[in-house]
Amino acid sequence: MDKELSFRLAERKDTATIFAFIKRMAEYEKLENEVRGDEKTLEEWIFDRKACEVLFLMVDGKEIGFALFFQNFSTFMCRGGLYLEDIFILPEYRHRGYGKRTFHELARIAYERGYGRMEWTCLDWNENSIRFYLSLGAKPMDEWTNYRLTRDKIEKLAQSD
Repeated sequence: MDKELSFRLAERKDTATIFAFIKRMAEYEKLENEVRGDEKTLEEWIFDRKACEVLFLMVDGKEIGFALFFQNFSTFMCRGGLYLEDIFILPEYRHRGYGKRTFHELARIAYERGYGRMEWTCLDWNENSIRFYLSLGAKPMDEWTNYRLTRDKIEKLAQSD
């Protein structure tokens, strides 16, 4: 029988655990070379600047996964939304319903805060996750394309005429 899942929001003392999960997730996504941050920067942005929150998935008092999210905003709805930046569950704890329970918990948080929607992105090769998201009732936003400026491009644009 599977263990009971619970949740808790991360505290400053959890920075190393969050960073360890980020590195594990990068390995899974084959993006290890993209991790350029460090624990000190992570701590500053989560706990000093309050740029995001981290929800831990807990089994028997142990962190078995995390969801990193923040508030975004819809100009058309004139209200905030929950943007899920990342969710990761250790491989040995997958396929037990914990992902679905995590989305239920995030939806509860979004509902209690009065948010109008939840959004996230998914790598196009991750067919298991895509099927899971569709099973939740999520709709792919095919008519939208994500764009990104990296730090060096931001600097260049900010300093241009």
